[in-house]
Amino acid sequence: MSTPEQEEWDGDLTMLEHARMVEALLFAAAEPLDEETIAEHLPERVDVARVLKHLLEHYAPRGVRLVQVGGCWAFRTAPDLAPLLRRDRSEPRKLSRAAVETLAIIAYHQPVTRAEIEAIRGVSVAKGTLDVLVEAGWVRLRGRRRTPGRPVTFGTTPRFLDHFGLNQISDLPGLDELKAAGFFDGRLPSAFDMPLPFDDPALRDDEDPVEPDMRDFFETDVPDGPAKP
Repeated sequence: MSTPEQEEWDGDLTMLEHARMVEALLFAAAEPLDEETIAEHLPERVDVARVLKHLLEHYAPRGVRLVQVGGCWAFRTAPDLAPLLRRDRSEPRKLSRAAVETLAIIAYHQPVTRAEIEAIRGVSVAKGTLDVLVEAGWVRLRGRRRTPGRPVTFGTTPRFLDHFGLNQISDLPGLDELKAAGFFDGRLPSAFDMPLPFDDPALRDDEDPVEPDMRDFFETDVPDGPAKP
């Protein structure tokens, strides 16, 4: 049974046309779109938030759903249908344990330098490990820390949020959730605490902008191994 609001939409051809426009924009976009970008392509004074709310409800029971990712909007396959789509798709190459650990450290501790990642992991981080994460579009070079050597700082990207189904970085699981999932089976130190994830794109006071065309951002390529003293 349709709701009064749905009946209002069905009876208003102008509102339906606006919904069709937003659908087309989102389906054609290579990346999720924010409300401001959507509004730029619509007639003036269109209530974008209302149109999105209508589409959110309209697609809720369908195989394709409208979801919010990093403050932006995109169409995605319904989660319960994911196994169906994976049946005939080749298994993608899995990240190495070093890459997974490095990505987790960057996500929770950003902005973080390579030396800080190594200090947390207790082993050296290979340039190739960071290259994989940067090339995947999950990690970006934020800036340079205002310390001797001006090391590069790393942070996550909107694509990281999109890939892992997060609307914002604060949606990352906290300590209690990780314990419940069995990630901390052993006894933790009494002073152990999880950092609050932070991914504000603005540089912090201790960061300078990174060079626009900085390709070789590491001095040498070393394999993962014991951290430098």
